[in-house]
Amino acid sequence: MPTDVADTTLDLAALSTAVDRYFVGFNAEEYRAVAALFEADGVLLAPFEEPIVGPEAIYIYLQAEAVNMQAIPVEVEEGPSPDGGRQVVVKGRVKTSLFAVNVRWTFALTADDTLQSAEIKLLASLQELMQIDRG
Repeated sequence: MPTDVADTTLDLAALSTAVDRYFVGFNAEEYRAVAALFEADGVLLAPFEEPIVGPEAIYIYLQAEAVNMQAIPVEVEEGPSPDGGRQVVVKGRVKTSLFAVNVRWTFALTADDTLQSAEIKLLASLQELMQIDRG
């Protein structure tokens, strides 16, 4: 069952230390630390991008694309992933100085609580997406 921030403060660390550290590191712009949460063959599936594979590539991507973004988790749920592992799904918002958009992050976790993948989906209408300037 989803946990909503309106009901309680989200305790992401109770579900996954890696997911909690992803958001803390992302919001602190500590992209090297965020990238280190991924397995050696871990994948970041970012909007409008080909899969980004491996911690070094993830770090380079975040350093180029995520500066001045804030990720705000609002709702979280945990369950089995399609491959039989564990996944944590977080819904929330990403804010920049130019826009804010609803987002869903789906984290596939290893048994050791490291990130095998993180898929980021924009939950926006086509009209909202057209207003986002990617430079």
